[in-house]
Amino acid sequence: MPIKGAAALSDLVDRQVKAAVDAQLAAKGLTKVTTDTADLLIGYQAAVGTEKEYTSYDTGWGYGPGWYGGGWYGSSGGMTTGQTSTIYVGQLALDMYSSAPHTLVWRGVASKTLDERAKPEKQEKNLTKAVTKMLKNYPPPPAKK
Repeated sequence: MPIKGAAALSDLVDRQVKAAVDAQLAAKGLTKVTTDTADLLIGYQAAVGTEKEYTSYDTGWGYGPGWYGGGWYGSSGGMTTGQTSTIYVGQLALDMYSSAPHTLVWRGVASKTLDERAKPEKQEKNLTKAVTKMLKNYPPPPAKK
């Protein structure tokens, strides 16, 4: 079911998310129906953002402190270089609602799973892995009495 206000993903990623969720729920024994007789309504929300990462490298070349002959020498040798890169951070939230009165009964969240710039095969692999992990403990065990 669509969730009002959720950010839209590309058609390909949307299909991949739905396929990964459908496969995992089927493995849990749930049957997908497209009629109004469903016991659970399933929806997802996804967000993709970016973060900057700075990586520095020290070449280690040059003179450092040490002993030379009979005396001490030192120098602040070496060169440090840096590089910034963009990391795409994605989060997928899977919501399950009761069919009536449409109340939230379960939510799972997986982070760092969506990268719309990734190759489709890698994206699909990441989504499958994330959804499998997200639904690992679904359905929740019955409450202890």
